[in-house]
Amino acid sequence: MVITEVKVFPVNEDRLKAYVSITIDNCFVIRELKIIEGTGGLFVAMPSKKRKDGQFKDIAHPLNQETREHIEKMVFAAYEKEIT
Repeated sequence: MVITEVKVFPVNEDRLKAYVSITIDNCFVIRELKIIEGTGGLFVAMPSKKRKDGQFKDIAHPLNQETREHIEKMVFAAYEKEIT
């Protein structure tokens, strides 16, 4: 899997820092990732949908830690570049 594009859309909200779209292998797009300021620092939240019971369920997410770390590395690098 190669992340071929990362688009960062900064926002001016309290905890939400940016929306992100990633493109994988120039053929698959995942939108609505979020960069959020948590108690332990920034983290990447996967796209999710609110269920009828009020809980949020991920729509798309990595199946292993290695893939999650790869996505986070690419997203954070693009975010840093965008805000500087």
